[in-house]
Amino acid sequence: MSVQLKCLSHTPLRGLNDPGPAVVAEVDGVLARARAEVEAFDPELIVIFAPDHYNGLFYDLMPPFVIATAAESVADYGTLPGPLSIPKALALDLARHILDSDVDIALSHRLQVDHGCTQTLEELTGSLTRYPVIPIIINSVAPPFGPYRRVRKLGDAVGRFIAGLGKRVLILGTGGLSHEPPVPLLADAPDEIANFLIAGRNPTPEARAARQARTVATGQVFGTPDCPLTPLNPEWDEGFMQLLIEGQLHKVDSFDIESISRAAGRSTHEVRTWIAAFAALAACGSYTARKDYYRPINEWIAGYGVLSAATR
Repeated sequence: MSVQLKCLSHTPLRGLNDPGPAVVAEVDGVLARARAEVEAFDPELIVIFAPDHYNGLFYDLMPPFVIATAAESVADYGTLPGPLSIPKALALDLARHILDSDVDIALSHRLQVDHGCTQTLEELTGSLTRYPVIPIIINSVAPPFGPYRRVRKLGDAVGRFIAGLGKRVLILGTGGLSHEPPVPLLADAPDEIANFLIAGRNPTPEARAARQARTVATGQVFGTPDCPLTPLNPEWDEGFMQLLIEGQLHKVDSFDIESISRAAGRSTHEVRTWIAAFAALAACGSYTARKDYYRPINEWIAGYGVLSAATR
């Protein structure tokens, strides 16, 4: 058994509202090195923990966790279209193992996934189908959220399953770090927005384009006095990454949801995917980890970071 991990920020604004060319080249270089490491590792399976941004999951039925036996990309923000290459029988085995571990998880045989899942697969593998992949979606944008200790326990259950496979497995966590894009809240939302948050699947191309335009417009003013959204918090990001690098996962059990939202932004809860990924790796044995990159990038509305780790 050999297990590696990559956790990295994603941003739908990459290529749509870029910072200066030097920063873009810097990130491109980091991603190229990460992709080369994935190719050298040549995983037999990828398990990806990812969020959803009201593209596949809505308030008509909003599970804290869901595992897919089949999934299709919605191809938002220019990401690749098409199905993911999911080994159905293995995904079902993992679902049963998670449930047997006293962690509740929903099951989807026809999940729609967005850039929160597909952008990272594309950046690290060049495809949605190059390697077998099992996606696990963690609700990170639609309150109320379960406690962070439940996310850690989910990751631990997944890791114990991975440890028994005897395969080369790559664990991915995608999302975060500090950021607050213009994602609406259901509470006190006008009827039109509330209806979208409850049952907004399969929007028209015009509706999707308008949603994208709002995000681009926010990126153009994010971090300035003209933007009311919570600014990026590099200090919070660096502290969180260091916690994972040092393996202090028990500390996430005391994470307070409202405090994180105030300090780093409401969508910072996408770091749940990083916590689950590292908890899964830790369940496979002791690990070494490193920070490959970090920069706060207002144009991308992202505290943009990359971590790598592997079992010893």
